[in-house]
Amino acid sequence: MQNAKIAVGITGASGSIYARQLLQHLKSTAAEVHVVWSSNAKTVWQQELGPEAAVEVPFKTWAPDDFFAPFASGSAGFDALILCPCSMGTLGRIASGSSNDLITRAADVMLKERKKLICVVRETPFNLVHLRNMTTVTEAGGIICPASPSFYSKPQNFSELADTVIHRVLQLAGLEWRGFRWGG
Repeated sequence: MQNAKIAVGITGASGSIYARQLLQHLKSTAAEVHVVWSSNAKTVWQQELGPEAAVEVPFKTWAPDDFFAPFASGSAGFDALILCPCSMGTLGRIASGSSNDLITRAADVMLKERKKLICVVRETPFNLVHLRNMTTVTEAGGIICPASPSFYSKPQNFSELADTVIHRVLQLAGLEWRGFRWGG
């Protein structure tokens, strides 16, 4: 998808490596990228990736309470919102239609505009509430993409392992990506 407009929501769920890998790949695959961090996402990022892991990204970033972000409205014409990682709390708010911050408002916009909402959930095991929320979001048009890495490509380190999920996310978003393809 050329000239794609992609919004990325990073929540405080464990799995910051997935967000880091996604942002790295989006530098070369999307025309316009906007990022919003949940209130505790940067804390989890530092905890998981280390204090030396830079949180700065080369994209326009928005505060979680800034409803003036363009992707808070369907008129801005964004193609996809990728929530990576997507916490179960965020998923639950989306499933209930509760738009209490920019991330959940943007998700609501994607669903109402029939655009791609990709939720990279990172939780295990799932309880019945999680499963019902995933069903509700799926029935509303969202895509649940669990952060379950594959091993076909024989990843040699954590980044390569995380990329097995992120390459799938990029494919779901309709973006070009270079990575392992089954039978390719």
